[in-house]
Amino acid sequence: MATQLPKGNKKLLNAWAFYDWANSVYSLVIASAVFPLFYGALFDIAEIEEIELFTLSIESSNVIFFTTAFAFLIVSLISPILSGVADYTGNKKIFLKFFCYLGAFSTIALYWFSLENIYLGLMFYTLALVGFWASLVFYNSYLPDIAHKEQHDSISAKGYSLGYIGSVLLLVLCLGMIMSQETGEGKVQMMRWSFVLTGVWWILFSQYTYMYLPKGNTAGGSFSSKVLFNGFEELKKIWRELGGQLKLKRYLIAFFVYSMAVQTVMLAAAYFGERELEWGSEDEKVTGLIVSILLIQLIAVVGAILTSRLSAKVGNVKALIYINVFWIFLCVYAYFIYTPFQFYIAAALVGLVMGGVQALSRSTYSKFLPKTEDTASYFSFYDVAEKIGIIIGMFLYGLVGELTGSMRYSILFLIIFFVTGVILLRRVPRNKSD
Repeated sequence: MATQLPKGNKKLLNAWAFYDWANSVYSLVIASAVFPLFYGALFDIAEIEEIELFTLSIESSNVIFFTTAFAFLIVSLISPILSGVADYTGNKKIFLKFFCYLGAFSTIALYWFSLENIYLGLMFYTLALVGFWASLVFYNSYLPDIAHKEQHDSISAKGYSLGYIGSVLLLVLCLGMIMSQETGEGKVQMMRWSFVLTGVWWILFSQYTYMYLPKGNTAGGSFSSKVLFNGFEELKKIWRELGGQLKLKRYLIAFFVYSMAVQTVMLAAAYFGERELEWGSEDEKVTGLIVSILLIQLIAVVGAILTSRLSAKVGNVKALIYINVFWIFLCVYAYFIYTPFQFYIAAALVGLVMGGVQALSRSTYSKFLPKTEDTASYFSFYDVAEKIGIIIGMFLYGLVGELTGSMRYSILFLIIFFVTGVILLRRVPRNKSD
C-alpha cells in the first residue's frame, strides 16, 4: 500500500487527474462516438427507424435520449444516498471503485446489445451511464481534499486534458478495427469489441488513481436508517446555507442552466450527425463521424488550457460568459449544417470550448466554496444540480425532436438555456480574481 501523500503533493495530484485518463474513454467511445454509430447501424441494417417501447412507437434516436434522461434521474436520486453512506463509512474511495467497476463491466456487456433484446441492452446502457456519473460524484469531491485552492484550475484542466488524450488514443485504435472490415456486419462486430476494450481500459488505468488517493474522512457513529437519508438532509442543509452565500448560490443557478445545454449538446452531437447529415456512403458516415469526434477531443485539449489562461486574465465568471456566448453562435450555426465539411467546422469549434467550460465550471465552484471539511456534500449538491439539468435537457431535446421530426429544432431550442446562462452569470457578484 502506498504511503499517504500530503495535500498538494505532485504525485497525489497526478494520480487524481489520471482517473480522467481512465474513465474518459467511456464518455468518448460510448457516449460520443462508437456507440451512437453502432446504435444507428443496428437500425439501418434492420431497415427500421422506429421501435416499439411500452406500446409506444418512438424514433430510434429519441429512445436513447429518453433512456439517457432516465439514467440521469437514477443518478440524481442515488447520489444523495451515496453521499450520506460515504460520510458514515468515511471511505469515499470504496464507492469510487464500486461505481467505476459497475460502469466498466456494464460497458463490456454492451457487446451483447441487440434489437432483439433491446430492454436488456438499454439496461446495460443505463448501468454504464450510472456507473460513470456516480463515480464522478466521489472523484470530484476529492479536489478540495488533495489540492490547494490555487492549484484547482490547473489540476482540473490537467485532468480533462489527460482524459481527452487517453480517450483519443483508444478511439483511434477502435477506428482502425472498425475500418479494417469490409461489410456492415463486420464493422458492427468491431464496434462490439470496442465496448470491451473501453471497459478493460477503464478498469486497468484506474488502479493508479486508487494507489495514491486517500481513503477519506474518519468514520464515526453508529449505523441507522437515518444514514441512508443523511445525504438528502445534507442537500437540504447546503441549500439553506446557500441563502447566506449569494455568490455561490447565483453561480450554482447559472451553472445549472447553461450546463443543461452544454451536456445535452455533447451527448446528442453524434446522433445529430448520424441522422441529419448527408454523408454519402455508410463508410463515409462511420469515418466522418469518428474523425469529427477525434477533432473535438484533440482541440479540446488546447481549449481547456486556453480557457484556464483566459480565466487567469479576465476571471472565471467573465470567461464563462464569453464561452456561453460562443455556444449560442454554435447552436445557430448547427441548424444550418448539412455537409460533412460544415460538421467538421462545428466539431472544431465545439472542441475549443467543450473541455474549457467543464474544467472551468468545476474549478470555479470549488473556488466559491466556503471553508469547510464537508466538501463531499457540496459537490454532491453540485452533481445533483448538473444531473437534474441533464435530465431536463435530454428529455426536452428528445421531445422537441419527436414533435418536430428533426433534431435541428432541438438544437435551436437549447439557445434559450445559453442566453439565460449568460444573464445569470452576469448577476454573480465577483471580485477581480473571480
